Amino acid sequence: MANLVNLENVTKSYGVRPLLDQVSLGVGQGDRIGVVGLNGGGKTTLLEVLAGIEPADEGRVSRNRDLRMAVVTQRTELAPGSTARHAVLDPLGITEEHQWAADARARSILEGLEIINLGLDSTVDTMSGGERRRVALAAALVRELDLVVLDEPTNHLDVEGVRWLADHLLASGTALVVVTHDRWFLDTVCTRTWEVVGGKVEQYEGGYADWVYARAERARLADTLEEKRRNLARKELAWLRRGAPARTSKPRYRIDAAEALIADVPAPRDNVELMAFAKRRLGRTVIELENASIAAGDKPILDHEDWIIGPGDRVGLVGVNGSGKTTLLKLLAGDTQPSTGKRVQGQTVRLAHLTQELQDLPGHQRVLEAIEEIARRVTLGKQELSASQLAERFGFPANKQWTPVGDLSGGERRRLQLARLLMAEPNVLLLDEPTNDLDIDTLQQLEDLLDSWPGTIVVVSHDRYLVERVCDRVVALFGDGKVTQLLGGIEEYLTRRAATLSTVVPVAKAAAPSVAKVSAADRRAAQKELARLERQVANLDKKEAELHAALAAAATDANRLLQLDAELRKVVADKADLELKWLEVADTAE
Repeated sequence: MANLVNLENVTKSYGVRPLLDQVSLGVGQGDRIGVVGLNGGGKTTLLEVLAGIEPADEGRVSRNRDLRMAVVTQRTELAPGSTARHAVLDPLGITEEHQWAADARARSILEGLEIINLGLDSTVDTMSGGERRRVALAAALVRELDLVVLDEPTNHLDVEGVRWLADHLLASGTALVVVTHDRWFLDTVCTRTWEVVGGKVEQYEGGYADWVYARAERARLADTLEEKRRNLARKELAWLRRGAPARTSKPRYRIDAAEALIADVPAPRDNVELMAFAKRRLGRTVIELENASIAAGDKPILDHEDWIIGPGDRVGLVGVNGSGKTTLLKLLAGDTQPSTGKRVQGQTVRLAHLTQELQDLPGHQRVLEAIEEIARRVTLGKQELSASQLAERFGFPANKQWTPVGDLSGGERRRLQLARLLMAEPNVLLLDEPTNDLDIDTLQQLEDLLDSWPGTIVVVSHDRYLVERVCDRVVALFGDGKVTQLLGGIEEYLTRRAATLSTVVPVAKAAAPSVAKVSAADRRAAQKELARLERQVANLDKKEAELHAALAAAATDANRLLQLDAELRKVVADKADLELKWLEVADTAE
């Protein structure tokens, strides 16, 4: 079957720097491809060339003649003066309220992306950048498409919105190419991963966990990656295998191979040791709210609430957009005062607050000078780093550390702000959406630092992966004036939200279609098919094991490695297809 889009030997440069260099790849029907790589490495350029927004300098881009495609990038603009109704519903010929309410697809998208809350007749001119992006995303998803191309679609969604988008894309069956730094989203949605690095596009089977494994495995076998990156990948793999059970259920790779890779990697952090150290640094009192009330306009956020944040606490704060998370973080930081009650801060607290706004930075200085202005060396847990080493951790290699601060992009300024904040050696961190504008490699560096950081952390983030890895407990704002503890973490939050929403149904839902009964003959045929599929999967397991052994034996033969790697990727892809078919047949067999 022909691909929907093909790139053949495509080159694209800006100035003298090639972002894409002789790249050949294709997008097939039903593919769900995640695009990852360093900021500025060419991810968005790849999307724009693939979608036809930017022409290739060399090579050929071909698309199916009748391809139905929608593109939402960071440069997508809505017509000035238009409304959400014009952008989303008018192209469908939906002009009346009852029409979209009765259209299950349109209603789901308008509710899932919270367009209803914005107001269908609100003009885009009065919306924030994030709200306009949500409208543009809704306008794309509401159409019948063969391919949707998205650049950072989760940036302006809360945890619930990210979950909805993942579920929608999985159910739609539409082919997808998406640039995102949201690792939970990558792992949940994507069946393939493209890594844009050094002008090339490395292709991997599977989502984020599979990509991390494959990078670490290639480094172990071929020994071609630098030591630092290899160790980070192994530490990340250790987290994936030990820290989150849901991520270990995919049968894509042999468990014993993963375990061999991480056998000597310590657990991400020693909570007992860190807690003891935090108590020595902070004493008993960190931040306490007593009988505190605070509101945003006429909407209460806290209503005579008590909340104690102690030494060594690692708390993730979640809630829908507009629930008051940022306001509550400002209250914890002492930037605002409660209308009733009081805020108490311990005497030994050295607090650092990362806000969503870019703080004033010394534009006349160089990057390294701006960090050394705070301190020349820093101790973070057991790690002692120079200003230059911390700068490198946050994506400023030696050749970029002398860039004038005034020349930095918004994402680079955000990273510099975070580096300066950590350089002050605080013992309490309040982080408001710290993952904004960070690529995956920088996120790994940040999490590596926070894993061994002996202090108190409160994080507001829509990045489910970061919250689950860095925090030991999760609390939520449900709009009832309380801080609710969630023993079940983010999954419990989503379950509670779903239960709340299901009690308020604005439009009667259509009756569920009856489920056709399966005859005894069909069930017997399905059981035979299951047995056949299981034998095929077992054969592919054996072939995969043989290829892994061959790869290990050919570690010094680059040409042989490439050949074996191609064979391995095909075996893994074939096995994934059989597993999906097995799941489909299993429904009938049961």
